[in-house]
Amino acid sequence: MAYARGWPITLTESNLLRSPVVLRPLLTRDAARWRETRVRNADWLRPWEPTNPETPLYQSSIGPYIAMVRTMRKEARHGVTLPWVMLYDGKFAGQLTVGNIIWGSARTASVGYWVDQEFAGLGVTPTALAMALDHCFSIGGLHRIEATIRPENRASRRVVEKLGFHEEGVRRRSLHVDGAWRDHICYAMTAEDAGTGLMVRWRNTVRATRQRIS
Repeated sequence: MAYARGWPITLTESNLLRSPVVLRPLLTRDAARWRETRVRNADWLRPWEPTNPETPLYQSSIGPYIAMVRTMRKEARHGVTLPWVMLYDGKFAGQLTVGNIIWGSARTASVGYWVDQEFAGLGVTPTALAMALDHCFSIGGLHRIEATIRPENRASRRVVEKLGFHEEGVRRRSLHVDGAWRDHICYAMTAEDAGTGLMVRWRNTVRATRQRIS
C-alpha cells in the first residue's frame, strides 16, 4: 500500500491556545533539532521512553537520528506510520506518531507522543492529538486507535482522558522502559467514540475551563 489516505498533510489550530499548534510531517532536516531536544529533555523523558539501544537519549552523533527519521518516512510511504512533528508558536515542541497501522478488516493503529518540557502543560499535546485523530478517523480511514501509558505517567494519562479515550485495562510488563519491563494501561478510541470530532470536544473543554477560572 502507498501513503495512507490524506497523507502527507499539515494540520493547524490557530485560535484555541495563545499560539498556533501545528502538526506537519517529519522531515529529514528535523534530525538535528530532534537530537538537541531529546538530549536536553533526557531526564524529563527517561521514565516513559521505551528502552532502545539503537537510539539512546544521550546519543551525541546525528547519524542515528537521521537513520530513524528516514525509517519513519519510509514507513509513511508504505502507509503503516504517520510521523508528525509538533510545533508551537513556530518552535519544535515534540513529536506525535500514529504507527503500527493495520489495514484490512482491522483498521487499527497506536499513537505515541512526547513533548519538550518547555511546552508541557500548555495544552499543546491534547490539541495535537485531537487534530491527529480527527484526521485519522475522518480522512485516513482508521477505525480504532490505542495509546498505552505507564500507570505512573499521570500527565500523559490526563491527555487521553481529556479527549475521551476509554481505559481498557493493564498490559502487564508490555514494554521495556527505563531499564525494566513495565506495566502499561491501554486506552482506546474508536471512530464512533470520536463522534462529531475531538477538536470540537477539546475546544469546548478549554473554553469551559477558562470560564470557570474567570
